[in-house]
Amino acid sequence: MSRIETAFVHGAVREGYADKKGAVNVPMYLSSTFHQESMDEFGEYDYARSGNPTRAALEKAIAELEGGHRGFAFATGMAAVSACFMTLSKGDHIVITEDVYGGTYRFVTKVLPRFGITHTFADFTDLDAVRAAVTSETKLLYMETPSNPTLGITDIEGIVAIAAEIGALTFLDNTFMTPIHQRPIELGVDAVIHSATKFLSGHSDIVAGLVVTKDAELSDQVYFIQNSFGSCLGVQDSYTLIQNMKTTAVRFNESARVASVLAAFLDNHPLVEKVYYPGLASHPGAHIHEKQSTSGGAVLSFTLPSYEVAKAFVEAMQIPVFAVSLGGVESILSYPAKMSHAAMEPEERLKRGITDGLLRFSVGLENEFDLIEDFTQALEKASKL
Repeated sequence: MSRIETAFVHGAVREGYADKKGAVNVPMYLSSTFHQESMDEFGEYDYARSGNPTRAALEKAIAELEGGHRGFAFATGMAAVSACFMTLSKGDHIVITEDVYGGTYRFVTKVLPRFGITHTFADFTDLDAVRAAVTSETKLLYMETPSNPTLGITDIEGIVAIAAEIGALTFLDNTFMTPIHQRPIELGVDAVIHSATKFLSGHSDIVAGLVVTKDAELSDQVYFIQNSFGSCLGVQDSYTLIQNMKTTAVRFNESARVASVLAAFLDNHPLVEKVYYPGLASHPGAHIHEKQSTSGGAVLSFTLPSYEVAKAFVEAMQIPVFAVSLGGVESILSYPAKMSHAAMEPEERLKRGITDGLLRFSVGLENEFDLIEDFTQALEKASKL
């Protein structure tokens, strides 16, 4: 495989000019169905839900980027997460990180029990806690590292080892790091999931999900679910994601560089009670993260003293968008308690450190000095409460 930055630029494009026409952009095949030359033998594509050349180029590219067997493109990140969970069966048990995205929490706690699939939340920063949560029915260990929104770090190889002992699968949400800086399949993970809406696309213009599987057996299972549920990514969004992914490396690396600067700034500010960023030496998972990743990432969270102080801070900020989501070229400031984790009950949020004063910040591509100046003036106003 080419080095990762090169693969991001050229991976999908190779599929675009494989037909020898030489296009440097993958064509959009805006067709719901495909002509067949024979009644006895169909071509590679027959109906767009089952496969489309544009989507296929994207899926082959993400498989190459993650070093996996096969890639799959879904209509949203949650469609990708849900498809992976639906490879399980009645009676199966999941051990899942307690510090997980609110949409995933909702699916695991509200939807899967209706199909007889049970779960236990565990502190995935503690391998002994994970082992204690395992039962004889456990078929899956589900990771999110760094986790959302408090950037908890899971020892990926440690979880893979536990899964091997009990014959379980491992799935990992790699949204926060992208394959540029964290390659879970190379560490033994069975399936990697992305909300491609975030850093992979990076322009806040589409929603999309991606999955990469490690082996043929799991690939067949995920494809069956994708085709059966019909939750595939549309052609135009597949094309947009291919185009946007060409700049993921330069976007993400610059945002991560500035994130480390902002994290250090906030860590030294008297109004800020706590900063969650794995690039800080003070982060409890920093040594594990450094072992399995090559960047602190471009997302950080921090805690202010109260809801009132957080509200004053948000209203004083001028540069970032105050919105759901992350990973855009514009910085995005979020309030997890009412946004990403609104589906989680208040007591469950508090158990996970999602307090009324917690804010999450996704660093975009603005000038770092402009961002620091904006933080400075907003913190000053908030401190006067």
